Amino acid sequence: MNKISRLWALVITISVLALGAVVANSNSPSSAEGGCAGKAYVTNQNANTVSVIDTATNAVVGSAIPVGSVPVAIAITPDGTKAYVTNQNANTVSVIDTATNAVVGSAIPVGSVPFGIAITPDGTKAYVTNRNADTVSVIDTATNAVVGSAIPVGSVPIGIAITPDGTKAYVTNANADTVSVIDTATNAVVGSAIPVGSVPVGIAITPDGTKAYVTNQNADTVSVIDTATNAVVGSAIPVGSVPFGIAITPDGTKAYVTNFNAGTVSVIDTATNAVVGSAIPVGSAPVGIAIGCAAVVPPTTPTDPAVVLKFTG
Repeated sequence: MNKISRLWALVITISVLALGAVVANSNSPSSAEGGCAGKAYVTNQNANTVSVIDTATNAVVGSAIPVGSVPVAIAITPDGTKAYVTNQNANTVSVIDTATNAVVGSAIPVGSVPFGIAITPDGTKAYVTNRNADTVSVIDTATNAVVGSAIPVGSVPIGIAITPDGTKAYVTNANADTVSVIDTATNAVVGSAIPVGSVPVGIAITPDGTKAYVTNQNADTVSVIDTATNAVVGSAIPVGSVPFGIAITPDGTKAYVTNFNAGTVSVIDTATNAVVGSAIPVGSAPVGIAIGCAAVVPPTTPTDPAVVLKFTG
């Protein structure tokens, strides 16, 4: 039996992935007024739609937006104008205009079973993991077309995260127990795949870009990668049973991990790479996690409106 069968069994149980939810800020990141107000976009996997929530009122606005078959992951451009949705069963990506909350243009064909998606900090490219093709597709957000050939990575790519400087994309290969690194200037894999724990799925990068944290689902651990050397540092960090999602605080001091089978969240101190305190009990089968920010008082430069998990699964 495929060693990632437990992952897919869990995926099947999730009708609406919490991981497919991101926030579009109504203010640009450079705005002096800043804050976290805006809209949250949620993929509805069984309904083939995306719902939009007004974060000021916490109410759904308008009708659900029809997209492709089995939408999973979603990412929003840094300027907040477009949302990109991976349609797992359609092998496409839909693009939503956040001003009108309508799909624009035709769905973009990518590889087989698109899963995770991440957008570069400058908003020019979207990277899509194609689970069944063992590749990553690159979309030019100006033309909404795939550029170049799909990039071969490891077996069953799931999660993807891009460094804050936009130079590298890190991809978790669930069936290879590795992480591949893509140079976004050349759109080619650099170096050898990085061995991590069994069935890596979630990935998050610290705000300073120095470390990538990877959840190893079948090992119940988190691996830490030094992005300068692209090597794992230290021993894997034991967390709860079946770790899935991971998110890092805006100040980079803590990483929060959802433990699917344990119904808990573990907290990692990124200075020591050790779990602090007891696991936090939450609901049954936690998957996605995102960290918001507090309102910013002018003239302080605001932080990113949300830290959003870069994988779905």
